[in-house]
Amino acid sequence: MAGPKGQIFEAEVYRYLDEATEFQVHRLTDPAYTSTLPGPVSRAISRNSGSLLYCSDRTGSPQAFRLNLKSGDQQQLTDHKDLDGRSLTLLPDGRSFCFLAGRTIYLCPLSNLRERPVYTVAEGWEPAGGLHVAANGGQLFFVEERSQQDSAESRLRAVSLAQGAARTVLETPFRMADPLERPQHAQILFRQAGGGFWLGGLMGTNGGQTQLKLAGGGTGPAFWSADGKTLLYLNFPDDFKELNNIREYSPETRADKQVAKTSQYVAFSPNRDASVFVGASRNKASPAVLIMLRITRRELTLCEHRASHPEQVSPLFSPDAQRIYFQSDRHGKSAIYALNVERLVERIDDEGQ
Repeated sequence: MAGPKGQIFEAEVYRYLDEATEFQVHRLTDPAYTSTLPGPVSRAISRNSGSLLYCSDRTGSPQAFRLNLKSGDQQQLTDHKDLDGRSLTLLPDGRSFCFLAGRTIYLCPLSNLRERPVYTVAEGWEPAGGLHVAANGGQLFFVEERSQQDSAESRLRAVSLAQGAARTVLETPFRMADPLERPQHAQILFRQAGGGFWLGGLMGTNGGQTQLKLAGGGTGPAFWSADGKTLLYLNFPDDFKELNNIREYSPETRADKQVAKTSQYVAFSPNRDASVFVGASRNKASPAVLIMLRITRRELTLCEHRASHPEQVSPLFSPDAQRIYFQSDRHGKSAIYALNVERLVERIDDEGQ
């Protein structure tokens, strides 16, 4: 049973020097229980880089927590059953967050934790994929799906966070996931489950979605550039012996170019201006978290993650690019880790994103 929301847990930060690099690593949560970062289309860190939203089962069931990144204290934010930890996402202003519990999406202010239901999935449909809040903070995108004999269909829904009114943006005859708004464009990116990416319009013109012709092989995480002109993504070549690489695609020109080969990244993310990347390697001999400067394509190993599932390490930058966060089960159950990189990466000032 979940404990009462609002309760504070004291810091449990454990610091150690990585055996491979001697960089200091901060383990922020106790590996005696499971703590995980939200899904790939979610906002996990406040724009002032002061707090982190995550899921933990420390009180008996998965619940939302906020970690104070200065003091290390942790506050329980929810006490729901059936909470989906990957659905947690901050609003752009960092004052509220959304989450899915059961079949209902909730909006919760961090100031008083007085959550309210925003939308409940209709009978015959099931929630799927992740939650993504638009850059203006006014609406939320998520996926619903239903199965029919040997097939499945999905629909992308947009919900007003103020009124709760919902509309279907587009529909597909396959399972989709991970909706991600395209900055400065009335379009949204989504993944075909087990496949590549599609781009669709946000104005309700169903049938206008287009499959992106990305490089051959598998496709990993993807991120828009700040201006929405290009899509950065991780490519997994069909030949397992070839190096996984970061690529950049332009929807307008359909140009797809390689940005850099990697030390077999299976997960990555860029800082806000995409000048530096952080990646998690699947290399069994060196299961590392690395950063890469885009201009030189040079990598620097920060530490070993030693995760049993490297694709779940989910490395990311803080908004100011001064810290790296990732998750690993190297010490027991999944825990959240951090490294300071202010001596390696230029600071990015808050732009009110």
